[in-house]
Amino acid sequence: MWMVDPRIMCRQHLLGEHLETHMFLSVIKKGCISLGGYIRHNLLEVCSLKTRHDALAAEMMRRGYNHQTPMEECDVSNAMVQNIKIDIEKSQEELLRRCRRCLERYDMLQKGESV
Repeated sequence: MWMVDPRIMCRQHLLGEHLETHMFLSVIKKGCISLGGYIRHNLLEVCSLKTRHDALAAEMMRRGYNHQTPMEECDVSNAMVQNIKIDIEKSQEELLRRCRRCLERYDMLQKGESV
């Protein structure tokens, strides 16, 4: 989970993170795979899963994408660690370093241009 403003995310990162929110919720509900590595490395904010999904879905719809996978409320109290918070500033720096398209969207937003 990048946890950055979804408006700066390129199509690939936006859709990819959206898919991952569904995957993480499924894994939590089934309890069949450990998410310990994601949690230990601050890559997953369990307590923000639905909120994050909804923010990504809203951005997808704003861009005219067809979103048909709402995320139901789910009790994540059985997830390993719930108070992990992703360092959004660090996450954004890494995303912008890795992806030229996200960097272009970020620069446009900084200039007040619509993306």
